[in-house]
Amino acid sequence: VQLQASGGGLVQAGGSLGLSCAVSGRTFSNYAMAWFRQAPGKEREFVASIRWSVIVTYYAESVKGRFTISRDNAKNTVYLHVNSLKPEDTAIYYCAADPSGWGKDDSATYPYWGQGTLVTVSS
Repeated sequence: VQLQASGGGLVQAGGSLGLSCAVSGRTFSNYAMAWFRQAPGKEREFVASIRWSVIVTYYAESVKGRFTISRDNAKNTVYLHVNSLKPEDTAIYYCAADPSGWGKDDSATYPYWGQGTLVTVSS
């Protein structure tokens, strides 16, 4: 399984970005997908996840109401729309795949990872 994240960039506080993660190699529609992020000098943290049945999503408290995770199984792609960005959202954002389909907030349950895309929010 290969994951390719894209869509990061430099944005001012209050702005928006759309991140994408294209998945290849296996049956994408059965996987739970997630986004994690890692800020400079900090540990990787859970952002959001979505189960194979697209109506089931989970969010970290810090991003609820601002970020939206979605997926298009026909395109083997998961998205993260990030709105009302804050400087503390600056991080490398990683997409990850969980073949079990549970979509937990524990990074150890995701065996497949993309290379990350950098989001920088200026104040």
